[in-house]
Amino acid sequence: MKAFVVHGPGEAGVAEVAEPEPGVGEVVVEVERAGVCGTDVEFFTGEMEYLAEGHARYPMRLGHEWCGTVVRAGEGVHPAWVGRRAVGDTMLGCGRCRRCRGGRQHTCADRQEVGIRGGRAGALAERLAVPVTSLHELPDGIDGPLGALVEPGGNAVRAARAAAGERVLVLGPGTIGLLTALFARAAGAEVHLVGTTPSSLEFARSLGFPATADLPEPPFDAVVDATNDPSSPARGLELVEPGGRLVCIGLAGTPSRMDARSLVFKDVTAIGILSASPGLADAVDAYARGDVDPRPLVAATVGLDGVAAVLAGERPAGALAGPKILVDPQRL
Repeated sequence: MKAFVVHGPGEAGVAEVAEPEPGVGEVVVEVERAGVCGTDVEFFTGEMEYLAEGHARYPMRLGHEWCGTVVRAGEGVHPAWVGRRAVGDTMLGCGRCRRCRGGRQHTCADRQEVGIRGGRAGALAERLAVPVTSLHELPDGIDGPLGALVEPGGNAVRAARAAAGERVLVLGPGTIGLLTALFARAAGAEVHLVGTTPSSLEFARSLGFPATADLPEPPFDAVVDATNDPSSPARGLELVEPGGRLVCIGLAGTPSRMDARSLVFKDVTAIGILSASPGLADAVDAYARGDVDPRPLVAATVGLDGVAAVLAGERPAGALAGPKILVDPQRL
């Protein structure tokens, strides 16, 4: 089958690879849509910390935001799964440790991450093998683009829930920031976005959000940092109301510093969001009900042969204004 393979920093392309074989408790999924994420870009450039830490190494097959149809079932999997459309959890814990037993497999020290960590091949391919326990079945009405946005939506629904408040400020109008804003608004919050790029702010305004480069008037019951700016968490702590919440979902390439005295004196709750795992089912339900429709975020869909250019920062010809690029691995 065809897959997108990264051989080293800036060295990647479509290659013929062996068909995946389902292990015990696994299924093979034919990928319908997959998303390109900032994490994928960091692996393409060689900047991803997992490479330096030894959690990942080249060659890699990326892709952790996906949906598709189960086409094969391995030993121990009920054959009724074949033919079902599903999305899958990125984080695959060992299943034995205290964290996994407590339902926190996304924090397992020995976890694999699909398309990211531990050599688990990702979804930028025609097919992939995953544990059946990682699947969430998709109800009727969730199409390919919506399905591919479940994984980032799971992260965002967790951030929006953590930010619970009447007035929420989101720093960073990228994909995760916008998704968080959509979920927070659906929960009844008044949401404001702040960013630096005029085009991203204009797009946020097209979704009905107040979005500016300048800070709106406080107060903010919660501030969500959805940027890659190392100074942003400290800025969020400064802006949030005493007794409020600071939610960190963005990741910077260098350490972020904040004054713990401010955290204490303002009685602020700081919350980190690592993964979509605990939010996947809620994202599926919200999309199915129509409470949140993230499809306007999709700017374009490319085939596997267009992925390298996207990772290198190019916008596909005819792309719309949204921040998200999807991949159709079945496109010839």
